[in-house]
Amino acid sequence: MLDGTEPVLDVADLRTVFRTRDGGVYAVNGVSFSIAPGEVLGVVGESGSGKSVTMMSLMGLLPSPPAEVTGGRVLYQGRDVRTMRKAELRRIRGGEIGFVFQDPMTSLNPVFTVGFQLMEPLRAHLRLSKAKARARAAELLRLVGIPDPEARLDDYPHQFSGGMRQRVMIAMALSCDPKVLIADEPTTALDVTIQAQIVELMRDLRAKLGTGIIWITHDLDLVAEIADRVMVMYAGQVVEHGPVGALFADPQHPYTRALLATRPGVGGPRRRRLRVIEGQPPRLGAPPAACPFAPRCRHVFNRCRVENPPRMPVGEGHDVACWWDPETDFPRREPADA
Repeated sequence: MLDGTEPVLDVADLRTVFRTRDGGVYAVNGVSFSIAPGEVLGVVGESGSGKSVTMMSLMGLLPSPPAEVTGGRVLYQGRDVRTMRKAELRRIRGGEIGFVFQDPMTSLNPVFTVGFQLMEPLRAHLRLSKAKARARAAELLRLVGIPDPEARLDDYPHQFSGGMRQRVMIAMALSCDPKVLIADEPTTALDVTIQAQIVELMRDLRAKLGTGIIWITHDLDLVAEIADRVMVMYAGQVVEHGPVGALFADPQHPYTRALLATRPGVGGPRRRRLRVIEGQPPRLGAPPAACPFAPRCRHVFNRCRVENPPRMPVGEGHDVACWWDPETDFPRREPADA
């Protein structure tokens, strides 16, 4: 959180379960975080750690059934999203809060032109005329690096490459100058040149409009470059959270350390093979009663196998959910008010 700034989005104890024939899958287990205007929060973790499900739970984007948000509070500018009327939620979703989804082919409607899909939120949220909406849509395509944008407005999604479809999704998310932008792997399908352009575009949006950005990614080097804070997720919960400099320089959770060690180039030129995190994430048939990382952890204690640690402060704006203290290699002392 930026000093002295009220959060534009404040999430507390969010919980989501998927009801299946084989029982519940507890995908989000007590996630709490906030983001201030103009701040970038990087969200990292292995596939299946709950990153995308958490963000889609915020605005009711998961199909229900099978998904059910069972608890938590989501405040947007002080208003509880979970108690909003559908009309108010529709006005905020896609307008004041923008999304860049992971798979553009399933997010773009194949039977409508790209121009129609870009113009729709502009007309619905900003009340622009058809001519002004089309001009703005062409400007957005130009911003994200699509050549001949006026002509491409009349093309259909299948006429764009995967990278270009992703750029269309980014343009759509930026169309209404959102106060919060949730970007789920927004540059994965893009080459490094376009990725750099998109990152610069996000920085401009942040600087000019004060947009708070939540950036979900597997690219830890990119997080180190663009984020103010980092939230590390595992088994549907936050295991470490803190300023990007402190977290990268002195990670406190064994899982965070393992993630950072898997980056290409870490370990020097003699290291020939990429490191991996041994073991598999747990199946979440119930909320974790013990530390979910314990079966894969080299620093596990008996307490880890029976009690899930709370998030404990370890520095200014830095907290960790772990019983292990890396400074002493002994169990961490739990604060009295934790």
